[in-house]
Amino acid sequence: MNANTPPEAAAVHPAIAPLSYLLGTWRGQGEGGYPTIASFSYGEELHFSAISGKPVISYTQKTWKLSSGEPMHAESGYWRPKLDGSIELVISQSTGLVEVQKGSYNAQEKTVKLHSQLVGNASKVKEISRVFEFANGELSYVVQMATHLNNLTPHLKAVLKKL
Repeated sequence: MNANTPPEAAAVHPAIAPLSYLLGTWRGQGEGGYPTIASFSYGEELHFSAISGKPVISYTQKTWKLSSGEPMHAESGYWRPKLDGSIELVISQSTGLVEVQKGSYNAQEKTVKLHSQLVGNASKVKEISRVFEFANGELSYVVQMATHLNNLTPHLKAVLKKL
């Protein structure tokens, strides 16, 4: 690869290959809620990119209010899949919360299941799980969250299409 080769054209590391369907930009809508907050809808964009020859996927996410386009939440981090089907994520959120998640992926079913190992810099959030599924050309996910008041409870869900 030379300085004129776009990063997307670089060789994908073998650990990334089973998740290569994620690479690119996804956009769609989601719904959120929790026992302690009012339900809401949002627009969302996810971007996954391979880092040239490395066993890591760079990840960014941003959401906005559907009614006004006003920014809501953002996060970024790295997905680190292993050849044995395990995966680790490190994520920092615009709220200051940080997550370290571990889980597994199934390349044939195109699913990723994650559970927090560490939630830092959060006074109320104690645990987070995420499940991503790719089917019929759509990427969907469900996020569950536990706080000091509630056990693991559905919080967010969205359906996204690749741009």
